[in-house]
Amino acid sequence: MSLFKSIFDKPWDYQGEDPSLKGKELAEGMHPKRIALRMFLAVVFVLFMLFIIAYFIRMDLDDWRPMPEPGLLWVNTGMLVICSIFMQWTRGAAQKNMSQQVKWGMLAAGIFTLAFIFGQLSAWEELNNAGFYLSSNPANSFFYVLTGLHGLHILGGLWVWTRSTFKVWSGIEIKAVKLSVELCAVYWHYLLLVWLVLFGLLSYT
Repeated sequence: MSLFKSIFDKPWDYQGEDPSLKGKELAEGMHPKRIALRMFLAVVFVLFMLFIIAYFIRMDLDDWRPMPEPGLLWVNTGMLVICSIFMQWTRGAAQKNMSQQVKWGMLAAGIFTLAFIFGQLSAWEELNNAGFYLSSNPANSFFYVLTGLHGLHILGGLWVWTRSTFKVWSGIEIKAVKLSVELCAVYWHYLLLVWLVLFGLLSYT
């Protein structure tokens, strides 16, 4: 109940204490955007877990033929790791109100994220050219579905990243986007963790 209460609390209607303190507590503790992100990540976790369970069940059947691992996936993984590092560095810079570092950190994180996405598309093209099509085998289908689903979540994160980066480069005060930068970093770390699990699953099973 306290979770939902924190979402619908109105600092301007708060009585008995200083409303400004109530607003500060909400911003620094259980901000609605933080709660929304946690809920969303919980849904994403359940979604990928269901696919992973289905993957293990399906691979035990006789028609399962593992597909080769494109070497490009290792490069793409490195890109996502670097992106996550830049996001964390930018998060720290935002906490210190270092505007220039936040600008370039967000830009660098976006570039490496786009490199990851184009790298994944290149891996798909490489597999297709080698004859490993989506419908050729259940293992192929799971590879394309899992990597595609992860890529869609990356693209969704880029929408938020675009808005935050535009605000930073437009000259807005860093404290006004500090929360957005923090949530972007958390989201990217989470997607990196998801990808490492998927990469291990697709590589060694």
